[in-house]
Amino acid sequence: MRTRVLGWRWRRSPLRRRSDVVEAWTVLVVAVLILVGAPLAGAAAAWWAHGEARSVSAEQQAERHRVRAEVVGRRSDSLPSVQADGQRAYRATVRWTEPGEGARTATARVPGDARPGEVVDVWLDSRGRSVAPPVDGAAVWQHALTMGTCAAGGVVLVVLLGHSAVRRVALRRRLAEWEREWARTEPEWTHRGA
Repeated sequence: MRTRVLGWRWRRSPLRRRSDVVEAWTVLVVAVLILVGAPLAGAAAAWWAHGEARSVSAEQQAERHRVRAEVVGRRSDSLPSVQADGQRAYRATVRWTEPGEGARTATARVPGDARPGEVVDVWLDSRGRSVAPPVDGAAVWQHALTMGTCAAGGVVLVVLLGHSAVRRVALRRRLAEWEREWARTEPEWTHRGA
């Protein structure tokens, strides 16, 4: 029956090697980095990503505007595309009236089920080109959480890979130490050198 003694690498023992001490300290450092460092890195990355996404959202809100437009006709060469919300969209010719400028016509993305004569919401930039709707608050938070999670996961991965490399080096050194000590001890046991 095998008994496991906790903390044996920290205790003084003639069997304890330098590689055992290095491994013990490495486990402690890995635990601290995973339990403290990874969440801090994830929070910092999420905070940075949230600020960046909010500034992009504010820029898009400032330069894009929504108009209610009537679908005039669908372009025959238009292939369907899938939007962020999972709905299909087509490019179609739409017409709307701007105050002080009169009727305007442009090609814009409209929902796949929109028929000619139907009124739909269309997002346009400052030059009158059809663009996607500006990023909303939910997308900003989703981006921040995704970046934070990826950063924390990346830190954990790097720490575990580093720990694996340290363990591999410690094992090689331990085996080399055992080999040297066995080379000194073996002649006494086997009486080969006598």
